[in-house]
Amino acid sequence: MEQVLAQFRELWEMHRKEVIIGVAILVFGGYYWYQHQGMNATLGTNNAVNQTSQVKPTANSATATGKVTVDVKGAVNKPGVYTLPKTSRVQEAITAAGGQTNQADMRQVNLAKELMDQQMVYIPVQGEQLPGGTDTSSAGLSDSTASSVNQSKINLNQATKEDLLKISGIGDKKADKIIEYRQSHGQFKTVDELKNVDGFGEKTVAKLKEQLAV
Repeated sequence: MEQVLAQFRELWEMHRKEVIIGVAILVFGGYYWYQHQGMNATLGTNNAVNQTSQVKPTANSATATGKVTVDVKGAVNKPGVYTLPKTSRVQEAITAAGGQTNQADMRQVNLAKELMDQQMVYIPVQGEQLPGGTDTSSAGLSDSTASSVNQSKINLNQATKEDLLKISGIGDKKADKIIEYRQSHGQFKTVDELKNVDGFGEKTVAKLKEQLAV
């Protein structure tokens, strides 16, 4: 036994340096591996958290688009395009457009109808009859039906002189006066505003209403 211990001590003395270096390498190697694995685990956790946080807003945005955009025309004070909550009714669209004018014929408008995105809400003036009788208006019709209402008439705000001359009761001079008025005062808000143009009395405008729109 003593001989074995003596040989061991002799080997230790001969290779002590190499053994110490080997142990040191093992220790530092193990420490490096531990740190490296821990760092990867931390990065993986952070990436998972980031990906989760990035997904949440996308899901929220998909469910938070509760808006409708409608085009309000006709006998309202501020015609234009308005964005409203998804469950809004025709009444709220009219309110957003500044309310109806004194010339509006509200008997033809279904104020309780729910709005649809990209819908045109058209409020007729008194004496203007829309398709479907007195129970409906363009505000309660499909987009294609509502568009047909305007297409059958000449739009005072878009008509060229040639377009105006096609209207029975409007000659060359009156067509020029309509265009001059439009350039000076801006777009017509209602057909009845035509009474403000020189040469257009109340009776004349009443006869032209069936052929005109705004």
